[in-house]
Amino acid sequence: MGENPTRGPDTAGTPPGAEPRPAGTPKIVGIVWGLLVLNTLGSAGAKTIVPLPRSLIQMVTMGSLVAAFALALAVNQRLRIRSSAYVLLLSLLLVSSVISSASLESGMGALFRCFRLTLFVGTLWLLSRWWDGSLTFVRHHVRAYFAVLGSVAVGLVVSPGKALPDLYGGRLVGALWPLTPPQIGQYAAVITGLTVLLVIGKRTDRTSAVLVIVPSLVLLALTHTRTATLGLLLGLSLAIGSLVLTSAAARRFFTWAVLCSVVAAVGFASALQTWFLRGQSQENFSSLTGRAKVWNALLAAPRSTSEKLFGLGLGDKSYGGLPIDNSWLAVYNEQGLIGVILVAVIVIVLGGVALLRPPSLQRACAIFLISYCAIASYTEAGLGDASPYLLHLALAAALLAAPATATPLPTPTVPRRGIPRWAQRSEVT
Repeated sequence: MGENPTRGPDTAGTPPGAEPRPAGTPKIVGIVWGLLVLNTLGSAGAKTIVPLPRSLIQMVTMGSLVAAFALALAVNQRLRIRSSAYVLLLSLLLVSSVISSASLESGMGALFRCFRLTLFVGTLWLLSRWWDGSLTFVRHHVRAYFAVLGSVAVGLVVSPGKALPDLYGGRLVGALWPLTPPQIGQYAAVITGLTVLLVIGKRTDRTSAVLVIVPSLVLLALTHTRTATLGLLLGLSLAIGSLVLTSAAARRFFTWAVLCSVVAAVGFASALQTWFLRGQSQENFSSLTGRAKVWNALLAAPRSTSEKLFGLGLGDKSYGGLPIDNSWLAVYNEQGLIGVILVAVIVIVLGGVALLRPPSLQRACAIFLISYCAIASYTEAGLGDASPYLLHLALAAALLAAPATATPLPTPTVPRRGIPRWAQRSEVT
């Protein structure tokens, strides 16, 4: 835990000889987390109401990352960090990315992306000081992404034509900031799931929860994003299932959710099928909207031994000019088999730690985030580079961290002073 710059350390109840516990996480840490969210929004997407040059968007996103690193360094000047297997594995992935990008097969942009990933990982190391298994970063996460969704909602109200363009088949996009339907669906699904868990754990009131959940679900429905919807449903099922044996609220919610799902499946089957198919043909749906063709071409391309091991270097997650839309194949293409192994170890380690933790709200939130990222990795890229998915997993790592304990300070030994002889004689007499 860190010291709040606005308050001194809390010494009440501190045992003698122990270091006083800090009052809480500094507010500036929440600003740093919000800047990381801004950086991972990306610079490509739909046409906005006010045309924004891509160079300007990239300047804002990259500037937010530099500012996040600088603020994290300012608030953690003594460079106190906590051991974290997640950030350590990310550091190894960074080293692998630098090795693969050094050949410049993906151009100079690969080195720039390595620099960006370096600042991203460095900021997480600096923030790890405050990873103590509390829900502090969950609230930062929800607030930051709710603000992003707020901009999407404003764009929808101001210009419905720009927010629901024909180019994306009438799916919701960002009209103020260039956001794609999968991005909006991801943000809406993640904060909906986390807020539901906070309500079950009685860590937020129902009014605040409704103000977050209802608009988020509406935006999710307008994006027609199947991956985010499935990730939300399956991730919440696993997370709530981890609380069923210890929480009566979780059991009630699970029962009502099952009943509502059955009623919806029976009464609105046709509407749900139409929404799910999005007007696509059976062939297009079976090929995952054309993704399978890109995947097959990527796997069939000839590669040297070094390219198989280390990849071609960090790129824009595309192959042949088309998006890869699969985290594992994107990592294989850019960071090779070594990168795939490291990403797999990250997911396995976080999942294993979550399963070994006793039932708790923090564990449930971590399970939701890990399972959501694992499900989305099949049709979305991002596990090998600075992205919202790595930020979701960083939040899971913060939730699974053991609470920090105060370290007793060594008691200084006071040297015994000798008694003068004249004093000894006076005591005898």
